[in-house]
Amino acid sequence: MADQNDVVTQTFRALIESADRKFARVRDLPSYGRTPQNHYFQKVFKAYMRLWKYQQENRSKLVDSGLNRWEIGEIASRIGQLYFNQYMRTSEARFLVEAYVFYEAILNRRYFEGGANKAKDIGVRFKELRFYARFLLVSLILNRIDMVLLLVDRFRSLVDDCKSNFKETNFKEWKLVVQEITRFMEVDSAFENARPLRYSVLLDTHPTSRPYVARFHARKVLKFKDALLTSYHRSEVKFAELTLDTYRMLQCLEWEPSGSFYQKRPVESIYQKRPVESYENGSVTDHSGASGLIDINLAVDMTDPTLPPNPRKAVLYRPSVTHLLAVMATICEELPPESIMLIYISASGKAGQSYVSQTDSSGGSRKSSKSKVVSGTSSEQNSSASEVHSNGKRDSNDYHDNYLWLCPRGTGGSNALYPGDIIPFTRRPLFLIIDSDSSHAFKVLHGAERGEPVALLLSPLKQTFRNLSDVSTTHSGSQFTFFLTAPLQAFCQMVGLTSVDIDTDVYSDAEEILCNVFAEWEVILCKLTSLDLVWAQVLSDPFLRRLILRFIFCRSVLSLFCMPQDNEQYLPVCLPHLPNSVSPSSEIVRSAVIRLANHLKVADYFHVDGM
Repeated sequence: MADQNDVVTQTFRALIESADRKFARVRDLPSYGRTPQNHYFQKVFKAYMRLWKYQQENRSKLVDSGLNRWEIGEIASRIGQLYFNQYMRTSEARFLVEAYVFYEAILNRRYFEGGANKAKDIGVRFKELRFYARFLLVSLILNRIDMVLLLVDRFRSLVDDCKSNFKETNFKEWKLVVQEITRFMEVDSAFENARPLRYSVLLDTHPTSRPYVARFHARKVLKFKDALLTSYHRSEVKFAELTLDTYRMLQCLEWEPSGSFYQKRPVESIYQKRPVESYENGSVTDHSGASGLIDINLAVDMTDPTLPPNPRKAVLYRPSVTHLLAVMATICEELPPESIMLIYISASGKAGQSYVSQTDSSGGSRKSSKSKVVSGTSSEQNSSASEVHSNGKRDSNDYHDNYLWLCPRGTGGSNALYPGDIIPFTRRPLFLIIDSDSSHAFKVLHGAERGEPVALLLSPLKQTFRNLSDVSTTHSGSQFTFFLTAPLQAFCQMVGLTSVDIDTDVYSDAEEILCNVFAEWEVILCKLTSLDLVWAQVLSDPFLRRLILRFIFCRSVLSLFCMPQDNEQYLPVCLPHLPNSVSPSSEIVRSAVIRLANHLKVADYFHVDGM
């Protein structure tokens, strides 16, 4: 019997070594591009599934031979990590959900907890810390907020416990991780009952406009296949290698996985729906112990199989300019025919300064907010950035006058991304979003393309808020990105409303108002015969269409909120221009903004003279 157990243990260890070697090969593969890499992942998945099945079939012998529960947890954690890495490479939601399933099983079965040597083995504690950090990231991206809050509490307690039991070990790095996720959640959970950032087939599809969208067909139609997302601000809110801005944009460009199953309710553990006991040989077996039984098909219960695939996204954390351009080149080279690539860059401009302002709120009344705007940015920088001809063109030197700064500090050189750096990639269709205090410098791309006209959405040069107290790019993310990804929340943030100020029903009604407004604008765009082909060719795509609608909303809100003489610095820009029928001066657009403002009782903050 002992010899048989030895054979089982040796086989198990050999399977672990084989799976780990294969895992190491795929871990460092690039997370972008369409180069076929599936055969690598299939080999790794196959190796870990074989390992997982073997420990299930031989768990009693392995436990008798000294198998620890944390070792099963480590295998499950590796599988979860593998699924998450595959999600980041493919943007397929099923991989993210599978990662969540494995991580939740580890948590519920307490694989890293208990055991006589738990308090003595620092190596196991580090594995547990890494597990919590990875599960937090997966839960955050999947928008499982209840789980995130639970994990934050347990993670904080674990770090404190480690500091008490291993006083000679420095846990400063893990304390920083706790601080990061705490700060992230403080910023991102302002409206906990808000709609998901992802595209929901139930909430973002408008019955009144659906027939018009279905009938709309431009003479050229592009498919949204790939996106590149990056942000670089000093001291920006982030968790791990995911900044707040890219986190919001990442979700905005995906389908809500539950699809038609979506319900607005707190997250339940999927294990509450299924018993953890099963019968073996007539007796009840509790798999919350060292059994390692995880139903890897539970993800089916959490996803809608009828949803189209998500566009593939490359998320870059603080890349160098050369790395950013290399990734752009790879994606453009591999972009399928009749497809368009979205590039989103949020970064500080030439001076790397804050570009936040507030409306003067002295005097105590709402009417007083209509006075001057107090700026937090040097006028010299903004005047230079806004000296652009009305047609959006400049001299050739202007391609290198202003830039985005992809570095903590310094001037120009290899860390600067110039508008001219983008021009070579305009041989393929691009949908470019620049969120920066130097964004308007990228107007020069309009008319300078090398093959395909670029769709440009450019942020205001300055951000503006009713109350400046706790709002800045580093504390709350970018205002323009917020409008593009969560427009109602951005509106409330701008006028100084929080979840404490708004009744839940009032907020839900405001969401419905905005939903109907977008449907109305959707119909207008679909019925236009003069819509520029740059916009018409992407209007059939739900993600890009939603970005265009939210841009219209953002521009109209800021136009009515800011003083007219300051509009150039405080308004976003789109090139080519959208039709006048959806401009801030359009009666339909203006009345929609005022309708929302009246509902939230903030209409006095807006300039509505002449309506």
